Amino acid sequence: MQDPKKNAMTNEAAAVLIQAWWRGTLVRRTLLHAALRAWIIQCWWRRMLANLLTKRRQAALENYARREWAAVRVQAWFRMWRIRAPYCRLLNAVRIIQAYWRWRNCHTRGFIQGHYELKANLLNLQLEISLGSQAYRVTQCIPLPIKE
Repeated sequence: MQDPKKNAMTNEAAAVLIQAWWRGTLVRRTLLHAALRAWIIQCWWRRMLANLLTKRRQAALENYARREWAAVRVQAWFRMWRIRAPYCRLLNAVRIIQAYWRWRNCHTRGFIQGHYELKANLLNLQLEISLGSQAYRVTQCIPLPIKE
């Protein structure tokens, strides 16, 4: 028969082994849960950084497009003003000539007939001025300083 002291030691040793196994299982489970939570947080953080990077890239692209649009707009306005000044001078000269000849027409009982043709960068002007018994013909081709 077995000795009760030895049997008690064996039961005690078995209990210690079971408790150690259980504590080890609890520790491993806790470490596994902690590792999974850390992994979830890392995945979330990486996703947030990727979203932040995407938003920064989008903002940079929109800023670049806005600056390019503004530059194109300024260039268009500049070109328009460069062409507008000679056009306004020419228009003013035409108005002065028309006013002069209208005044002259009324005072001399003559008349002016004519037509003009405006091409891309050329003004063809043909006038026939009749003053009593005299008739004058004016034909002129005026180049316009318009850049194509």
